[in-house]
Amino acid sequence: QVQLVGSGGGLVQPGGSLRLSCAASGSIFSIADMGWYRQAPGKQRELVAVITSVGGSTNYADSVKGRFTISRDNAKNTVYLQMDSLKPEDTAVYFCYAEVDPAGWGTSGDYWGQGTQVTVSS
Repeated sequence: QVQLVGSGGGLVQPGGSLRLSCAASGSIFSIADMGWYRQAPGKQRELVAVITSVGGSTNYADSVKGRFTISRDNAKNTVYLQMDSLKPEDTAVYFCYAEVDPAGWGTSGDYWGQGTQVTVSS
């Protein structure tokens, strides 16, 4: 079984910073992409950032480029999201995900964390 546990959310003023983390555990043969989605009130879920396993390539939503940084520690099966210069529109529930091959058969599936609330407000 695969489990992802996300943490690090909270309340912060505009311009502040938060660092989210998400650790995968359980039956894991390998992990490919890892990343973060978010869903704000009244909006659809959107991809915030993704990072690959092999090359460490990253992609960001236009709304967070230059402010957010995604990274990972493969030894710990953990992905991070450093969020700087936070804006009220960043307020959302943030969900981590990982593309996991649990058995080594070359068949991967997406697994999701429980979500952590980020609130940016003065």
